[in-house]
Amino acid sequence: MNRSNSGANLPTLRSHNAALVLDLLRVAGERGISRLELAERTGLTPQAVSKITTRLRAEGLATEAGHRASTGGKPRTVLRLVPDAGHAIGLHLDRDELTVVLVDLAGTVAASRTDPLDFGAPADEVLAMAAYAVASVWGGGAGVVSSVRGVGAGVVSSVRDVDAGSVPSVWGGGAGAVPSARDLGVRLVDRPVLGVGVAVPGPLDHRGGVLHRVTGFPQWDGYPLRDALAARTGLPVVVDKDTNAAALGLALGAAGAGDFAYLHLGTGLGAGLVLGGGLHRGARTGAGEFGHQTVQLDGPVCGCGGRGCIEALCLAAVARGDVAEAARVLGTGAANLVGLLDIDRVVLGGRTVAADPDAYVRGVRAVIDERARLGGVDAPVPVTAAGGGDRPVAEGAAQLVLAPLFGRFAGADGG
Repeated sequence: MNRSNSGANLPTLRSHNAALVLDLLRVAGERGISRLELAERTGLTPQAVSKITTRLRAEGLATEAGHRASTGGKPRTVLRLVPDAGHAIGLHLDRDELTVVLVDLAGTVAASRTDPLDFGAPADEVLAMAAYAVASVWGGGAGVVSSVRGVGAGVVSSVRDVDAGSVPSVWGGGAGAVPSARDLGVRLVDRPVLGVGVAVPGPLDHRGGVLHRVTGFPQWDGYPLRDALAARTGLPVVVDKDTNAAALGLALGAAGAGDFAYLHLGTGLGAGLVLGGGLHRGARTGAGEFGHQTVQLDGPVCGCGGRGCIEALCLAAVARGDVAEAARVLGTGAANLVGLLDIDRVVLGGRTVAADPDAYVRGVRAVIDERARLGGVDAPVPVTAAGGGDRPVAEGAAQLVLAPLFGRFAGADGG
């Protein structure tokens, strides 16, 4: 494998101090930031900042962005991040749909695609489809380049394996729904990729990248998704729950995010929690199984085996077309979470919410406000919609790879 193209080895990123500087460059955007400002905000000495930025420039991660007037002396040189110096791939494997994105170091999406997926198909077929999707955004899609000479066997063989025999059954479009791998035209050069972040329904072990008994899909229990996909693509792989990935992406994109809960309503219902400045997974990645709190003891049986779960009640209302009831049920769970964790805000997301975001925000907010009023709280927490359907999950999955490089959310809950 040509590791200079596959990434995961940008030398500067070994340093915690360099990560601090890189993060400030990322946040500054095109406007850039001076070395003096970097020293003031990191607490590093000007000499240390100068050494770090010299290395960043030599490695192509930073460049000059002009000059800024100084209060005295010569103008300050302003530096900015070079976004396309590295990329990450985010992959969201939902129960019925696959979304994949290629993002640069600034988090800007350079390529994406969304396709039907049968998560209940045999694991090897789903894995082949995932590898195919990774190759499609990494290489720029069909017809870019026909030759993959010199890239190495790791990715090439996996892409060739995803041919007409296995793709249609997983993709859901029938024979001929997608081009065969031979027609894909994969280009693996000029796009240094650091790794793949994969977001999937839980529960799972995020440290080992092993899935557990996904609700409705028990056949995935014990499947080593991280290692299997890494073997197929030749890239480092990180696996986490879809809700955690989305919450991470939202936290990185917000100034002063505070403590918040991201509630994802799509084919299932779950939560991602950002608490105390970090992504809260729990010791066994079990935090955020929001949809399986019981709110009706004699309620309908849920796919998890319990009764009266919020997920079962909410999805039943969605199936009936009763958005108001679905929002009320979701709001009941959200109010429980607010009361338990005293969080600063609630963010709603997922395909179902995206279909009528105003109705869900109003319904959830009404329940939270009423609970706050009964509890004597003058300022109930705000409720907003993330927007973008399932796209924030895939983008957040890419941040599972990138965030630690900038010293952000690295090591939260030991992960």
